[in-house]
Amino acid sequence: MIESGTVPEFAVVSGAQVHHVLAGQEKLLLELIESAYRLHGEGHTVNPPSYFLRFPDRPTSRIIALPASAGGDIAVDGMKWISSFPENIRTGLPRASAVLVLNDQVTGYPLACMESSIISATRTAASAALAADWLSRDRDRPRRIGFVGTGLIARYVHRYLAGSGWAFDEAGVFDLDPAHAGGFRGYLEGAGQGAVTVHPSAEDLIRASDLVVFATVAGEPHIHDPSWFDHAPLVLHVSLRDLSPEVILAATNVVDDVEHCLKANTSVHLAEQATGGRDFLDGTLHDVLTGRLSPAPDRPLVFSPFGLGVLDLAVGKHVFDQLRQAGELTTIADFFFELDRYGKR
Repeated sequence: MIESGTVPEFAVVSGAQVHHVLAGQEKLLLELIESAYRLHGEGHTVNPPSYFLRFPDRPTSRIIALPASAGGDIAVDGMKWISSFPENIRTGLPRASAVLVLNDQVTGYPLACMESSIISATRTAASAALAADWLSRDRDRPRRIGFVGTGLIARYVHRYLAGSGWAFDEAGVFDLDPAHAGGFRGYLEGAGQGAVTVHPSAEDLIRASDLVVFATVAGEPHIHDPSWFDHAPLVLHVSLRDLSPEVILAATNVVDDVEHCLKANTSVHLAEQATGGRDFLDGTLHDVLTGRLSPAPDRPLVFSPFGLGVLDLAVGKHVFDQLRQAGELTTIADFFFELDRYGKR
């Protein structure tokens, strides 16, 4: 925080700087995300509903605002502004782009505008890897992983699993685009993963996997048969809209935040609409972290993380602090200019 009455500085943080700070820090980031979840579960955050900006002429695209405030050691306010334009993939651009604005909690002044697609992918992957760790503690640790969807988020989830000590005997890949599936297979093999199989269908992949990662751009459920999960896998439902209500209702369901997940036609939201209640939700990740929930090992276990703005703040503030301590913040002179009530004389 800055002192009250002090003229603030404003920094612009590039994606290259973000990448430099976060590279190779997977275990540290998992600890950071776990601390943020605990802070949120203890009521030391403010995390309003996300706001979706949609476009009638571009129905597949959206921009989402995630405002949040975090207390504790994070001690910052802010907002992530993240766009999802799936058509970008056709031209070779990533689907998502984002910025994160951090605000000082004493003055309210913005401290920084940060490139945030890396921050967003990092907090998503670290959240998934953290959940995989805690949710597998009462069951056999998965040895066969499968990825449905093979974009940047899938790559980050694999990176954070591997970076936090996971190793797999087998890996499976499925994507509607064979070229993307082949490219991700090459990435996994280059990362040292042996026995990588490109599966012909999602069903084939799911049945062959103990840990399934959904990281697609699906806008509505495309997985409808609960019997595909009869072997009780752990499912990281990162993309939130892949599973039908029938699949959700046949599983143990853990979310990151109940109110956030039950909106925007996520799979769990559709299940709520279908049943008229929330009894199918077994608890939150915070319940697992604190021992209030120990999911049964003999049922499919689905983790559906809507993604909380406080997680972006936790990662963004860490990057900001590291750059500031190293003297590497790029500040904009005179960004705040009208600071005199009666004007400059």
